Formats: sequence, structure tokens, C-alpha cells
Amino acid sequence: MEKITVEAVLDNLQTVIDFATEHLEVRDCPMKISMQIELVVEEIFVNIASYAYHPEIGKATFCMEFEDAPQAVLMTFIDSGKPYNPLEKIDPDTNLDIAEREIGGLGIFLVKKNVDEIFYEYADGKNILRMKKFF
Repeated sequence: MEKITVEAVLDNLQTVIDFATEHLEVRDCPMKISMQIELVVEEIFVNIASYAYHPEIGKATFCMEFEDAPQAVLMTFIDSGKPYNPLEKIDPDTNLDIAEREIGGLGIFLVKKNVDEIFYEYADGKNILRMKKFF
């Protein structure tokens, strides 16, 4: 398992994305899948940095594990911020005209559309979001 722990601040977003990208490149991950994973990493990390500890600052851990048959990456985000299950958020109605939609809410929707499996649990005072993407 590959793991990085950083302060959950927006200034560390690129560090986490670079970490993910480096490990995907080693596994010869196709560019399309890599871009989808980068989007997922960005959306989840930005949410943690923006909301989990607000107004304080805490840590966020991002883990990656790889499976070979079939090829997949397992991604886990862990933080000790406020309990929040992003999977309980109702998906936005993308059929509505953009002027009729509520502001926000597309990030988690995009995450769900770009991974094959996603699970959330709150355990031992930690938010744990696990995702799997096949490639």
C-alpha cells in the first residue's frame, strides 16, 4: 500500500495529485483512467480541505493499493474531521437547466460517476472513503 498524509489545506492538493499520478504511471495506467482518478482525488481532497476541519486544520491521508487481475486501484481517503457521509448527498438533477440547479453538489456526483465502487464508513473518529477504479 502506498500512503501519503498531509495537512488538509488547498496548498497540498497538487502534492496529493502528484502522488497519485506517480503511482499510476508506474502501473502503466491508461491516460483516460488516470485523468478520471485525478478528478476524483481533487474533488475529495478539496472537500476535506474545505469542510472537514473548518475553521481549524487537520490531516488527510490518501492511500492507494493496486490489484492485478483484473487491474484496479483501490483509493482510500481518511480524515478525523466532522463526520460526513458524502454518499448520503442526493445527486443533482442534471436534466434541469443550469439556472434552475442548486449551486454545488456536482463534485461528489462526478466522483461517483468516475469510480466503479465507492464506500463510506465512520470508525474510530475517522471518515473513511474507499473507492475502486478498474483499468
